[in-house]
Amino acid sequence: MRAAVVLEAGKPPVYAEFSEPEPAAGESRIAVAAAAISQVVKSRASGQHYSSAGQFPFVVGIDGVGRLDDGSRVYFVLPRAPYGSMAERTVAPPARCLPLPDNLDDVTAAAIANPGMSSWAAYVERAKLKPGETVLVNGAAGTAGRLAVQIARHLGAGKVIATARNADALKSVAALGADVMIPLVDDGAALEESFRQEFAHGVDVVIDYLWGKSAERLLIAAAKAGQEAVPIRFVQIGAVSGPDIALPSAALRSSAIVLMGGGIGSIPFDRFVDAIDGVLRAAVPAGLKIATSPVPLSDVEHAWLGDDSSRRTVFTIGAP
Repeated sequence: MRAAVVLEAGKPPVYAEFSEPEPAAGESRIAVAAAAISQVVKSRASGQHYSSAGQFPFVVGIDGVGRLDDGSRVYFVLPRAPYGSMAERTVAPPARCLPLPDNLDDVTAAAIANPGMSSWAAYVERAKLKPGETVLVNGAAGTAGRLAVQIARHLGAGKVIATARNADALKSVAALGADVMIPLVDDGAALEESFRQEFAHGVDVVIDYLWGKSAERLLIAAAKAGQEAVPIRFVQIGAVSGPDIALPSAALRSSAIVLMGGGIGSIPFDRFVDAIDGVLRAAVPAGLKIATSPVPLSDVEHAWLGDDSSRRTVFTIGAP
């Protein structure tokens, strides 16, 4: 079969032949229709992600949309290695396959599941978001951040604050449901003051896709402005701005900040699957919007290098 194959760490996948997967006992064969690039997929392909197996060659891709042997249409996640989702066929246990709503198309389903799950799981599983609470999304200009704004509204947030480095991108986020936009300026003191003003009015949940300097300023501002013994639930999801921060210990000792992660290992896998199911079922009724770029899988080598965070590259495979 044809697939997007990673031959060695640090090299982009190539469109090549790969062995056919044979379902083991308790597995389903899936004829793949669509699969999207994500930051996790890129990191795994480079061999740098903490969940990488470190074995080559392998078919890239951790999730997608396809059809089982009985014709039913499903979203699937984490197929059995080395068979990823960016191939004509793959295999996965039935527990990792979710039925898709009839009115949700293949490309949108493949695009929205992973980035939507990140914030849905953070809100529901980690932060325990309550209706009427205020949410701050740090890094709202990317596909995951834009969905985080929309999903916060869908789950009942009373106020949504969005940050991003790109001021033009922030304007478009306002149309998705953000009430306050904070540009991530280079002036650290000015940025911290912008954060402090919002925390003074009350922020209940922070969803962080960036880490790095903006997260430092967020946590320090929250500690300075936070009300005594009123917890601010800070959920760390991504590290686009850098893997490390320098956080004064007093910021945690002097506040009720609850700092937690929202990734593989911090949430049971079955709860991640439930979060994906929630996103897929809400996508059409809630009018969740995500920008996509559908591309034939045969163009993987070119599309892989051109992928960015402004829209999701979705590889289409076989007949719909």
